[in-house]
Amino acid sequence: MACNPYSRVVHSLLSPMAGPALYRKWRPKSFEEVLGQEHVTQTLKNALASGRTVHAYLFSGPRGTGKTTTARILAKGVNCLGPEDKRPDNSCSICRSIDEGRSLDLIEIDAASHRGIDEVRELRDKIVFAPSEARYKVYIIDEVHMLTDAASNALLKTLEEPPRHD
Repeated sequence: MACNPYSRVVHSLLSPMAGPALYRKWRPKSFEEVLGQEHVTQTLKNALASGRTVHAYLFSGPRGTGKTTTARILAKGVNCLGPEDKRPDNSCSICRSIDEGRSLDLIEIDAASHRGIDEVRELRDKIVFAPSEARYKVYIIDEVHMLTDAASNALLKTLEEPPRHD
């Protein structure tokens, strides 16, 4: 039985070990690289430059418009060790750790698959711990509309009264 030469190519394209997904490999790393969202990115850059960021942001819009990417860039910006007017600088240790996916202080949660009250209670229990290396611990909750009503209420309570990490 002859081996199909294309089967290896297809297998390597579909293999989970093929490398990062294209959207992760080519994800913008600065506000200037985010296209079509200048009104959002300029507002966030102004907030970072003036030191007037708030404890929670809500990004909404259709699929593929850069909500998670913008949240990741904002996480770098609030934690960046570079000059305030150049944040994120993408060269400090915090920016690099977030870009490389190894920062313990940036937690991404998929609420579509972790949508119950137990998951939000577990999150609430972990939120009280201070950041390990960054200035702030940032939680990005993707697909938050998928949470159950009880989970939404528990998360809202946490958002209304975030813990202080002085």
